[in-house]
Amino acid sequence: MSEEKMSIVLFSGTVDKLMAASIIAVGASAMGKKVTVFLTFYGLMAFRKDDWKTNTKFSKDFEEMAEPAMAAMKEKNVPSWMSMLNDAAEVGDLTIKACGMTMDLFGMEMEHLEPIVEEVTGVGTFVQDAEGGQTMFI
Repeated sequence: MSEEKMSIVLFSGTVDKLMAASIIAVGASAMGKKVTVFLTFYGLMAFRKDDWKTNTKFSKDFEEMAEPAMAAMKEKNVPSWMSMLNDAAEVGDLTIKACGMTMDLFGMEMEHLEPIVEEVTGVGTFVQDAEGGQTMFI
């Protein structure tokens, strides 16, 4: 039987999409799937050291929900998307990779990123590794 895997291309850095990506990654990882999150453009920017702690941006379509959603998450003690990803990486098969082109474009180095980001890879390698599994774009 082949290994079940899920790949998530995360190109948004808004909290609503970061939460969705982390919940899906955590769920798939808990189900025993090998999960890879590929960070590109603003998805990668959200993983700059400590930026997640102050990010309250929501997608344009949902920006009017940003304040009440953030308040509800705080009131109900919902863990941050970063916390969920860190927990999933500790117990499941979750790998987070940075897009090499985006790193070059923005002059970023690994030391600029949260430690959960394990490696820099190219899109060709990501696509090859994702072959045969589910791929989502968030």
